[in-house]
Amino acid sequence: MSVRNSRRSEPELTFSDKELFDLAIAWIVLSVAFALLLAPIHRAEWVTVGYFLTRVVLSFVTVGVAFLLHELAHKVVAIEYGQIAEFRADYQMLFLAIMSALIGFLFAAPGAVYHRGRITLEENGHIALAGPVTNLLLALLFFPLLILFRGQTELAWYLGLIGHMGVLINLFLAAFNMIPFGPLDGKSVLEWSKPVFAAVFGLSLVLLAGFLFRFGFW
Repeated sequence: MSVRNSRRSEPELTFSDKELFDLAIAWIVLSVAFALLLAPIHRAEWVTVGYFLTRVVLSFVTVGVAFLLHELAHKVVAIEYGQIAEFRADYQMLFLAIMSALIGFLFAAPGAVYHRGRITLEENGHIALAGPVTNLLLALLFFPLLILFRGQTELAWYLGLIGHMGVLINLFLAAFNMIPFGPLDGKSVLEWSKPVFAAVFGLSLVLLAGFLFRFGFW
């Protein structure tokens, strides 16, 4: 997610200690939340502790790539447009992420890249769009792991699971963030261009639905 502010200053691609801390906390919480969603140990008899912990570890890899590159894309594009940009975690939303995962749905809004400086509506739309588009590209990169590794060996099973989780998490984040609501990216994209919003949101939903139909949730 990205949120616009209005002050002007010279931009730099730097990371403060506070930003790095917030990114780390959001990464950890989102990883646990996705593990709870994908391996609901609290309500599924077939999910063992070992299986759940495996999902947690693999979530750190896949969520780390999906979430961190999503936010980095916002930051880089914002800086390209002359903005000062920095990620801030939303701790209430992080708590909501865990709680929602426990009931079977993940509200994945861990924070946002806040940027400030003079900017046009189109540029703001580009900054918002950068995150979901990055997730769609990452889903494409994870897909070969899902197809090529089908569990012939233990290593292949893990690689296939990483591929499955990588595609699913990235498609979910792309579709979720394109919802035109509140601080989510879709609202800024819709304000800039309805055709672009419809194309990206529609593609994200179709790909997510098609993936779930073909490969399933777990």
